[in-house]
Amino acid sequence: MLSETSTATVRATLPAVGAAVGDIADLFYRKLFDAHPDVMLGRIAHKHASLGVTPAQYEIVHTHLFAAIAEVLGDAVTPEVAAAWDEVYWLMAGALISIEQRLYAQQGVVAGDVWREWEVVTRIEETADVATLQLRPADGAPAPAFRPGQYVSVQVELPDGARQIRQYSLSRAPGSRLRSITVKRVRGGGSPDGEVSRHLHTEVEAGDHVRVSAPYGDLVLDSADAPLLLASAGIGCTPMLSMLEDLAATGHRAPVTVVHGDRSPATHAMRTDHALLTGKLPDAAAHFWYEDPEPGHPAERTGRVDLSGLAVAPGTHAYLCGPLPFMRAVRTQLLAKGVPATDIHYEVFGPDMWLAQD
Repeated sequence: MLSETSTATVRATLPAVGAAVGDIADLFYRKLFDAHPDVMLGRIAHKHASLGVTPAQYEIVHTHLFAAIAEVLGDAVTPEVAAAWDEVYWLMAGALISIEQRLYAQQGVVAGDVWREWEVVTRIEETADVATLQLRPADGAPAPAFRPGQYVSVQVELPDGARQIRQYSLSRAPGSRLRSITVKRVRGGGSPDGEVSRHLHTEVEAGDHVRVSAPYGDLVLDSADAPLLLASAGIGCTPMLSMLEDLAATGHRAPVTVVHGDRSPATHAMRTDHALLTGKLPDAAAHFWYEDPEPGHPAERTGRVDLSGLAVAPGTHAYLCGPLPFMRAVRTQLLAKGVPATDIHYEVFGPDMWLAQD
């Protein structure tokens, strides 16, 4: 998720880097995996763990990936080329498997066995397109612990028998007896509706069961004593609400700036909770931007989120969740205000996860 300035610089220096990419890659991988094997792959490992990926599946991926490479590139894939890329694949796969085994152990599950049946206790219609499902384990066992900002995978069986999986942030703090996911119905706008969100909105009611994974995700509060900025847009507010509830419960004293953008107050899911939880903190302020605001809404909070008028305290750690263009814009503004890139944390769901590396 590069800023425009950095993108231009990377493109300008790409030829020089490309000419030495072989030497750079060799040195890079040796240094990275010797010192910090989980830095590059940790986020992918969390996604894999929430899906129950097992070591045996890496063999399957390897077989079909390399068959596709050979078919597309043909004679260019010499034995030497195949051996080199095979080494790269298993180097990365080995690191992922190691991280995933550790994540499974932390949740007390056997590798890949992350799924449990959960009962829908209550269904709350937050807006016309957003519903909260409050859940508890169907077997009566305690709900697994999680950290504010983490997510679960939800698996549903569609009418055609296909099983589909999507990730949803947990929208209540860990101290709650129940677990809650807040789901926005994805409407196509010319393309098919989101299959899983449509199913959860139209087919799942209180008393029904859903298959839910153990919680994972690395967008978590690691700097709880620092000034914080929690920025979201649309349904991206869900992990921020979990964080706010936990901060209030644990007595966070440092400044907290809450930023949210939405189409209108009517589409702002859990708007009241967003404001009330912010108000429970001793030094916090909420700033909501709406493209179509109610009468009397401040003009400077109309349109898209603009941080130019907000002071950002020194040492602030920022957490972002929302559509990729929103996070790019907020991240660029924070960098311009002097917030180090290492102190800006974000979560990307769906296909945008790969675009975020551009």
